[in-house]
Amino acid sequence: MSPGAEKLTRLVAATFAPLTTQGELNLQVIGQYVDYLLREQGVRSVFVNGTTGEGCSFSLEERKQLAEEWCRQGKGKLDQVIVHVGCLNIKDSQELARHAASVGADAIAVISPSFFKPTNAEALRMFLKEVASAAPGIPLYYYHIPTMTGVNIEAREILEGIEKQIPSFMGLKFSSADLRDLGQCVQYCRPRGLSVLFGVDEHLLGAVVMGVNGAVGSTYNYLGSTVKNMLSAFHKGDLDEARNLQLKMQEVITFAVRLGFDLSVNKQLMSEFSGLPLGPPRLPLLPCPPARAQDIVQKLRGVLSEQ
Repeated sequence: MSPGAEKLTRLVAATFAPLTTQGELNLQVIGQYVDYLLREQGVRSVFVNGTTGEGCSFSLEERKQLAEEWCRQGKGKLDQVIVHVGCLNIKDSQELARHAASVGADAIAVISPSFFKPTNAEALRMFLKEVASAAPGIPLYYYHIPTMTGVNIEAREILEGIEKQIPSFMGLKFSSADLRDLGQCVQYCRPRGLSVLFGVDEHLLGAVVMGVNGAVGSTYNYLGSTVKNMLSAFHKGDLDEARNLQLKMQEVITFAVRLGFDLSVNKQLMSEFSGLPLGPPRLPLLPCPPARAQDIVQKLRGVLSEQ
């Protein structure tokens, strides 16, 4: 664990990348975005340039601009800004890691390369170690999301001895529904003071029971206050209320999935709820049909009104 590093816990919003209608970065929205998360959702940490943020669809320069603006606008307001720096090649990942450290990021996260994939856990640990070496002064988190990378090495296997190889390693974002693997990660990380952050929003309550430290997710951008209520109920021992809130979230997500819930829809939902002009996704993702987003917004508002 990095000396003096703050352990990452609680809810973390995986942020959307604000674009103009022409598909270019719209950095001036980020200050308003920070204020919205704090004021309306009570979410105090962000995960930038990840899957929700379409990080892999942007150039290195664009990713640097987004990271720098989030760090600038979040300074003195947000608890932590975590910047995802994973790329298909090690040199780009190292460049983004160095940049994140230079602009004041609180931590970096790294996804596995997904074209030439690591063939075993040791190869992936070596990749993570080389990225960490470019920014040794800030914490590093492994971002485990096998459905997107196609890298099906269990996260627990990747963790084996990693804190000895990478002194700055602080934990992982676990975006998989494999609760057995998750449980093994918690068992490994807990006595070592490492964080396990869950990344499948609709399964969060089950993961909390397993012992995760917090969660990183897209829906916390606009459902953060509801999820905080769920977590509060759980920690108070009110399991009926916690379960009720998780089931309401699942009801909305199930409804959305049946209509074709993808990143473009999710981004449009955030625009509708926050009033922030986040713009369309970048190709090859297609813009969300307005009618589809409105149907989901109506469903979500109906469910929230029942609380």
